[in-house]
Amino acid sequence: MAKEVRRKARIKTANIKGGGSTGQVQSLCRALSILNVIAVDDQGMTMTDIAQSTGLPMSTTHRLLTTLQHERYVRYDNEQSLWKMGVQAFIIGNAFVSSRDVIATSRPFMSALMEKSGETTNLAVIDQGECIYLAQVECRQMMRVQAKPGSRVPIHSSAVGKALLAAMPDEKAKKFIKMREFERATDNTVIEQRALCAEVEEARENGYARDDEEHSVGLRCVASAIFDEFGEPIAAVSLSGPRARVGDERFPVLGSMVKETAAEITAAMGGVVPQNVNNLFRR
Repeated sequence: MAKEVRRKARIKTANIKGGGSTGQVQSLCRALSILNVIAVDDQGMTMTDIAQSTGLPMSTTHRLLTTLQHERYVRYDNEQSLWKMGVQAFIIGNAFVSSRDVIATSRPFMSALMEKSGETTNLAVIDQGECIYLAQVECRQMMRVQAKPGSRVPIHSSAVGKALLAAMPDEKAKKFIKMREFERATDNTVIEQRALCAEVEEARENGYARDDEEHSVGLRCVASAIFDEFGEPIAAVSLSGPRARVGDERFPVLGSMVKETAAEITAAMGGVVPQNVNNLFRR
């Protein structure tokens, strides 16, 4: 991830030099590229490393760092001779975290996902041992699924619930499963702990969870988790449709779509998709 941020910073700097920043203030773009590369390095960076990562001359790098230091966006660690993020950057970032709205942020992505897939999209969170729907974008089909904001579904028999279980820290997910007795809603509902753990493991491997008529006969869903800046799940986005349209062959196609959309919402929320999701449910 750090390498990718630095690569993008170099590209932006190259565009500035090549006249690709029409209407933009060159110094501002360069200063932002410096902040971007420092932000992904927890240990701090030397001025030489910053200049190399952004593709800026040393003199320009020094000038911009001094300005950013004066405004407290960066600070210089004299003992380590490294540049690090400053308190003002934290204040700005914290203002974003405080003001973000998962529903408002997700809705444009949900609408785009509905148009692309042709199926209804939903947004849900965990609340008191169940999943509660926060928002829905209905598809244009005559036959469609309706889940009003505020309606609830069991975690074990819903795609959104299993997606959030799969995204939880391992011990928390195991504890949740072991402490509950699950009710069967249809013949397909999984209520045995070992079988549910296997479904959660599959969701971790695929990046999305499935509901194969487990909550309601004739209804199929796929879902993927949305993460915060700490890589912890805060919500899940799903696609739902009737079995007549969501056949076995569409599961991986829709799963890929919902996984991509969840990652886009995560990025828009300032979150991070965990890179090391281990299959810790194996026994």
